[in-house]
Amino acid sequence: MYKSILLPIDLNEQSSWEKSIPVAIDMAKTYGASVRVMTVIPDYGKSIVGSYFPAEFSDKALANTTAALEKLIAEAFPADVNVEGTALHGSVYKEVLEVADSTGADLIVLTSHRPARSDYLLGPNAARVVRHAKQSVFVVRA
Repeated sequence: MYKSILLPIDLNEQSSWEKSIPVAIDMAKTYGASVRVMTVIPDYGKSIVGSYFPAEFSDKALANTTAALEKLIAEAFPADVNVEGTALHGSVYKEVLEVADSTGADLIVLTSHRPARSDYLLGPNAARVVRHAKQSVFVVRA
């Protein structure tokens, strides 16, 4: 049923992956699907904010994040699951949707934190992904 699973995580929040990784592994094994684990380093929001950081900050942050993602993948995924990692800069939900479309993912597995009253059912990024994704979305509660 599914051939390509996208698993967006936040490396700084264990709750974003501790329950969703086992779900993605189980689905990958059940359907013989590959998994792409992705994480997004949020952009500065405004260009003036970025001007306060050293020029190489962005590249170093991406390199360190990629290394941390590769380490997590090596520790959390069994050898019989085809898995890749991707680290990007940008707006979280926009990058998730773009990667899902560009890689041909047919399922997005993501964790949604326990909502605050203002979030109602989903956190803001998860809600946007659910609302705008062309793919099926499986939401795992943290």
